[in-house]
Order: sequence, then structure tokens, then C-alpha cells
Amino acid sequence: MSMLTEALDGWAPGPVTDTDAVRAWQVAAVSGMFDLPGPVAGEGEPIPALWHWFAFLEHPAQVELGDDGHPADGHFLPPIPDRRRMFAGGRLRIDEPVRVGEQVRRSTALGGVRVKSGRSGEMAFVTLRQEFHRVADETLLMTEEQDFVYRSQPAGTGRGMSAPEPADPPSHEHSFTTPTGPELLFRFSALTYNSHRIHYDHPYVTGVEGYPGLVVHGPLLAMLALEIPRRHRPDVRVTSFDYRLTSPAFAGADLWAGGSAAETGSGMDIACGSVGAPESVRGTVELG
Repeated sequence: MSMLTEALDGWAPGPVTDTDAVRAWQVAAVSGMFDLPGPVAGEGEPIPALWHWFAFLEHPAQVELGDDGHPADGHFLPPIPDRRRMFAGGRLRIDEPVRVGEQVRRSTALGGVRVKSGRSGEMAFVTLRQEFHRVADETLLMTEEQDFVYRSQPAGTGRGMSAPEPADPPSHEHSFTTPTGPELLFRFSALTYNSHRIHYDHPYVTGVEGYPGLVVHGPLLAMLALEIPRRHRPDVRVTSFDYRLTSPAFAGADLWAGGSAAETGSGMDIACGSVGAPESVRGTVELG
């Protein structure tokens, strides 16, 4: 039995339920962070896809954080020694959009666990499955699955990574670029209550985790990609989004987001990455 398989043997956390709402100030704050001309939604109006990520936040005490700034323990954090965490992608299905100010109940359950071996060693893939219901009438609003990758990496061993090879962004029907730096990463971390040191602590991220620079949040990349249909297809809404993180992006270079109509159906193929580097996230949205 491998080390990760043994560590995860018998780990089966039960489901949990919590209730929250996306507030108008959060929508305004995110709109400002994205340099939009004003809040994209007001009280009672639907929020863009994935903007529910600014609600349902965990608030661990300071003493509950690990050396990496991430919570040392948690209900859905696997018991892996020297645990390192990466967001790998997910799937979102929207039956009805969440509206600003409405109370929503989220039910979260473990969707699956598997251990695989790669070039950098063993990795544990953990999927969380969530359902979101409107509290007022029990209507199912959304179903979401999120994939996380965990590996065991003692402090200071590094990942053996180097800066990404230069690459031209692919051609897209619609695209935009946005500058990135410590300020953008700080604001996104603040709005999501994310204290992971890979996003703000340069000595830590290079010396302990082995990255060449501050890491841009995977969820931020996914949200920037979703700005393509929101900006260029305002007449329709996103009904589903399947996406995968393919490589990390690092602060300093501008980020590009682009998308084109899918070859079949009514959706779009969208992506996001650093200018001059391979794309970091790619996905497909269905529109309706």
C-alpha cells in the first residue's frame, strides 16, 4: 500500500450543510477588482456564474492555520502528512442563478478520492460535490463539483519547477488582457478569505513550495475566463461550465482571457493564462 493510499484509508468525512448569501458589497468589490465600470448586479438581481465563491467562506482561527497559511485541519482536508494543495478544476450546473441578497443553503459531500502517480510523485485527487438550494422555497439552484489535488511535500524540498516556456496565446473570437501583480492577488485572497502563502509570500512560495513566483489563484483564472461570455453574450446566461486547470500562472505578467463559439451547440470554448506562457485554464460553457 502506498503512503498516500495508507494515509487516506478509512477517511470518509460526512456531508455538511451551511447557509449564506452573496451580498451587494461583495458584488461591488469584485466588480471593482475586475475594473468593471460598476457593480454587475444589485439587490435581487442574478450574479454571474461562480461569483457565489465569495460567500460560504470558512473563518478559521489564526492558531488553526498551518505553516503554509492554509488551515492545518478541516472537515474535507485529507489527513496527508506535509500536505500541499492545488485546485484542479470542476463542473458547474446552473438551473437558476443565485440572486444578490437571497439566502442559499449549500450541502457539501465527498464526491470521490483516488491516488495516482505522476512525474512529481504520488498525488491524491479529491472531489467535493455541492448542491445549492434557495432557502425560501427549496428550489435547486446549482450543482457544483470541485477537484483538488494533494501531495506530500516536506518543507524546503521544492517542486523542481522553472518558469514556463514562452508561448503565444491561441487565437480567439473574443479576448482581453488584464494586468496582474501582488495587488490583484491580495484583493482576491481578501475577498475569499484565503490565507495560503503561495499567493503573497515570495520567499515562502519560492523557497518552500518551489514555484518560480507568486501563484495566481486557480479560481481567479476560471472567473476571468468566464468574463468572456458575460461580456460578449450578455443576452444569455451560463447554464454549465466544465473546466480544468492545466498549468500554474504567476504574478507579474498580464493575464489574457479568450473564447470562441463552440464547434457544436450553443456554447463557447474559453481559456485564460499569462501572456507569453501556456494557457492555465480551459473550459466549455453552455449558454441558454
